[in-house]
Amino acid sequence: MQTIIAKKDFALKCVLIVGSALISAVALNFFLIPGNIFSAGINGISQILAILSRHWFHLKINTGWLILLFNVPIGLLGWWKIGRGFTIYSFLTSLLTSLLAIVLPIQSLSNNPLLSALFGGILTGVGVAYPLKYGFSTGGMDIIAVILEKTTGKTIGTLMMVINLIIVLIAGTLVGWENAMYTIISLYGMSRVVDAIHTRHQKLTAFIVTTKTDEVVAALNNSLIRGVTIMPAEGAYKRRPGAVLMVVISRYELYDLEHVVKTVDPDCFVNLVSTVDIEGNFYDETEQLKVKQGQN
Repeated sequence: MQTIIAKKDFALKCVLIVGSALISAVALNFFLIPGNIFSAGINGISQILAILSRHWFHLKINTGWLILLFNVPIGLLGWWKIGRGFTIYSFLTSLLTSLLAIVLPIQSLSNNPLLSALFGGILTGVGVAYPLKYGFSTGGMDIIAVILEKTTGKTIGTLMMVINLIIVLIAGTLVGWENAMYTIISLYGMSRVVDAIHTRHQKLTAFIVTTKTDEVVAALNNSLIRGVTIMPAEGAYKRRPGAVLMVVISRYELYDLEHVVKTVDPDCFVNLVSTVDIEGNFYDETEQLKVKQGQN
């Protein structure tokens, strides 16, 4: 059963890699690049460098090659600092995005820059959000974010805001301030889609009904830094003794929780309830990182 679950997990991530890369490349080549509208992070920086290479050196460099150029050293750094799992899937996503951006033609599907900004931002948000939801990323700045969190214990939300602000300012200088405003619309649309799909800020309460109490609790403690409450229980139908485990998690931890629980006890029953508010000690990602560093 564990082998089947692992194969399903691998197959799902492969589908997400291909789908995310295709959606991100379509957003770049069919909406953002033709409309002179800039994406966020490494993709946006690559767009800027492609324009500068044409203006300064009269070299026409495909944005996909520049994305690949950035992601190769970032991927190697992630392999060294983070580890295999997250980095491999993230690098494969960025690699496939780069190749598809090179292969797909650059052509505009709309002459309306507002539509290009909205659809480019929405598609980019979809391409970014689903990998994040399932435990990896689209590479680039996401890998750098994880590295900085691991090494410094701090998030880089402010740094990302500064980078995107610089992209907007350069966009205004290079192609006009109207395009810079469309870039802001695109970035806003992307962020809203990521928040709607990824929902890492939301809290859930999981009630896990299992007969393998000790094994499930041990697996949860190994994978999540969350308190687990054990409530002894008995099944009404077969009268088998067991337990109901209650654990409050962030939405971004849901995939790990489900994967761990189903791997240890495929026959368990999991009931997920939206949590309106919590009082007491609930570690955020930065605090969890500090605990992990203390354990190592």
